[in-house]
Amino acid sequence: MAFLGFTATRLQIATYLLCIALFSISFLVFLNSSVSFVIIQRIGQQDNVGDAVGTLGFADELIALVACPSWGVLSDRVGVRTVAVLGYAIVGVSLWVFVQARNVYPQLLLARLFFSFGAAATATMVTAILPTMTFSNSLADPRTPSRHPNNTSHTMTPSISSELTITPASFMSRSPTTPPSRNQNTGASTSQLAGLVGTFTGLGALLALGIFLPLPTHFQKGGASPSTAIADSFYVVGAIAILVSFVCLLGLRGLPGEEEKGFQRLLSTKSNKPSESTPSDRPVLSYPRLLLTSIVLGFKSQNIGLGYLGGFVARASSVAISLFIPLFTNAYFLRTGLCSPADPTDPSDIKHACPRAYLLAAALTGTSQLVALLSAPLFGYLSGRYKRFNVPLLIAALAGVVGYTAFGALRSPDPKSGDGSVAIFAIVALLGLSQIGCIVCSLALLGRGIQNDEGNGEDSDAAIAHSDLNGDLNAPHVSSAGATPLPSPPVLQHEETEPLIPAHTPSHIRYLPPSSRSRTHLKGSIAGTYSLAGGAGILLLTKAGGALFDSVGPGSPFYMMAGFNLVLLFVGVGVGAREALRGRGRGVERMGFGEN
Repeated sequence: MAFLGFTATRLQIATYLLCIALFSISFLVFLNSSVSFVIIQRIGQQDNVGDAVGTLGFADELIALVACPSWGVLSDRVGVRTVAVLGYAIVGVSLWVFVQARNVYPQLLLARLFFSFGAAATATMVTAILPTMTFSNSLADPRTPSRHPNNTSHTMTPSISSELTITPASFMSRSPTTPPSRNQNTGASTSQLAGLVGTFTGLGALLALGIFLPLPTHFQKGGASPSTAIADSFYVVGAIAILVSFVCLLGLRGLPGEEEKGFQRLLSTKSNKPSESTPSDRPVLSYPRLLLTSIVLGFKSQNIGLGYLGGFVARASSVAISLFIPLFTNAYFLRTGLCSPADPTDPSDIKHACPRAYLLAAALTGTSQLVALLSAPLFGYLSGRYKRFNVPLLIAALAGVVGYTAFGALRSPDPKSGDGSVAIFAIVALLGLSQIGCIVCSLALLGRGIQNDEGNGEDSDAAIAHSDLNGDLNAPHVSSAGATPLPSPPVLQHEETEPLIPAHTPSHIRYLPPSSRSRTHLKGSIAGTYSLAGGAGILLLTKAGGALFDSVGPGSPFYMMAGFNLVLLFVGVGVGAREALRGRGRGVERMGFGEN
């Protein structure tokens, strides 16, 4: 995978995709689909099952809102590998505890909260580990190359002890001919990996539906009672979670940028001994400061801010597809008298009371998720290829605006009815494109933001300065706007006593700005805030959308989602316009410098 620019080993990348990404959602899908059977078959409660399931799910989201940023902040001290191992271990144990409950309150509720605490860690690490796969400090700080524990460098980074005293001969002998960021193209590799993450996450949901959920049926065919079959299924899935935890422990060793992290820094307020990946002048922030800094970065960094907003829309979109499409479909069949109301005490009764509504809802959501699964690698490629103005994210937001507006305006979701149309499948395909596009692009944006690869953003002056330093000292200078090459002052002699950068060189080229340093030491906190934004999107759409569904109309949640995507579209266009203007300003400034 070296050709993609990944700096992690093949084992680390495989562990990330096959364990972290694949199983991050599998156990949650299994639990959400099986909790009603635990209540009915294991506990024996027949009344208010729907209310109990809803309460458990709501409590799960509340815990996740607190746990996700907490795990992210913790990972910046102890390391992402440690948090991932703990998260899957907690998930496994909680699944075993889940089937020991003898009542819903408080035993099953406590078990669900315990599960949510571990699941929050696994979900947050999907985002936090991504930047370590393409870890690079080439633009962040030329003095801090990332290395494996065996001192094998991940990236070719020049060692610059002093920009003012280093001489041309020594600089040219130690520096690569092209900037590391252009050699490795870490932004593109981050985007491509984000596309693979989206694909493996979708495969994880299919894994839960195709293998985990049928387990009780297989055990019953073997002679087990329904209650025992449910318990055995949870034991098996819990054991798989423990196994995943163990694989992460072995497969994620030596992640780039994680060398100095561990439990010894759990309560530390000072940096450990300096290393190549942890500069000695970088303080260890307190836990509240880590969280606050990650939130503030959402307003200072265009990539991180758009990533947070994209995560908000993506998570809300997942609820709109999985919850409100079936609800919209069932409401239509009930309103038209084609179905009788389902028994609220039996969650599976909808299949028998209204099979047409159930099958149609499954077909619509399945089409949406299939399109999302197939489109994930495409969005990963596009996000790396056209990252200048975040074009793929804008496409995803536009698809959401069109798709959700069209779905909310539907009179009938049934293509066989008089008011229906087969165009419904094209509409839900747009919803799938919007969802996966926001997921993949937001992950890629966060990865680039953590690496401080802002493209043409506020931190690109560092890239320009680095490019100028590494270029041919006698080559003509070409403006970024594509103007006629302007002559640069030639270097007439290469003597060891002659400084590389003259004293009259402008300060924005003489020094790399402090804002251009890598944010890899904050990747866990940023990932936690990203998950927090997504959880807020879920709660807002679930509560406000559900209330509007009953009071205003069935299309209200979809109009809400169209509004969310419209905000994302406007913000994305605004950021692109701002960067276009800044790019023109930099081109004019560099042309003026060349003329002088």
